[in-house]
Amino acid sequence: MVVKHSSKKHAAPKKPSTAKAKPKKASAPKTLKKNKKGAASRKQVQELIASKKSSRPTDEVVIYPEFEYELKEIAAQGSKVLIGPRWLTRFERARITGSRSLQLSLGAPPLIKVPEQAKSSIMLAVAEIDHKALPISIRRILPNGMYQDIPIDWMK
Repeated sequence: MVVKHSSKKHAAPKKPSTAKAKPKKASAPKTLKKNKKGAASRKQVQELIASKKSSRPTDEVVIYPEFEYELKEIAAQGSKVLIGPRWLTRFERARITGSRSLQLSLGAPPLIKVPEQAKSSIMLAVAEIDHKALPISIRRILPNGMYQDIPIDWMK
């Protein structure tokens, strides 16, 4: 098999452009007029979607009505956790550990006796969580607006 290469250049050389590029003007975002219930009409939402120039056909775009709800606290029944698991989730634990280790690194006093193996503020914060020494509560919220404030003492 023989491959022949042309000695001619295939691409034409670029000409230097003399026209200056005009900066695009930032268009003001469109605002939706809301009705008495506080929601925009379906027509307004479709116009807004059309103005964004989506590559999807309009019949594929799903629009959900916006629901407004008020937060309502669930009354505690003793020391029972009613929303979510009875232990700290890994996300709650990570957020508490990070916040507490930042406080400790900025000079906050530790709430437990500092263990010998605690070499950093993170290790000390984890030890405080394990001893349940932190006076904090976790707020778990459901999508319908119901929530429960759970003291860390109630967690396993």
